Amino acid sequence: MPRVLVVYHSRTGRTESMAEAIASAIEEEGVEVVRKKIADANPDEMLGVDGVVLGSPTYYGTMAAEVKKFLDDSVRFHGKLDGKVGGAFASAGSTGQETTVLSILEGLLIHGMVVQGDFTGAHYGATSVGQTHDVDVKQCRRFGKRFAALVKRVCASQP
Repeated sequence: MPRVLVVYHSRTGRTESMAEAIASAIEEEGVEVVRKKIADANPDEMLGVDGVVLGSPTYYGTMAAEVKKFLDDSVRFHGKLDGKVGGAFASAGSTGQETTVLSILEGLLIHGMVVQGDFTGAHYGATSVGQTHDVDVKQCRRFGKRFAALVKRVCASQP
């Protein structure tokens, strides 16, 4: 069974609620999920899964320092994450959520990870502004279902 790691940082609980919705949708698609707060996660765990989803609140238009450190610490795996599926999500108080997602995706792409865009509203990854609303949960669930489908396709294509 394919496995996905969902790692996030959350101070107010908004990013955590997004992580819960994403992880739940991935599991519903038959993919095993390990969901962890960034303080409890280790970049080594990225090696033992087929996909990684990173989530962060927005600080000055980019990811939280805790998420950046996680990515920085993953540098030792350069080339070893090639072909795994990657994705990102972010919450914001007012603006900057898309640039936060893009900054996370940059790190995943440098690792050679496969990233899927979305032709509907949240092109780069799931985002929310302010309190998490039903529409945000719906977006997170769509992201999770599509992420799971991509993980399964990538795993099926590997010998």
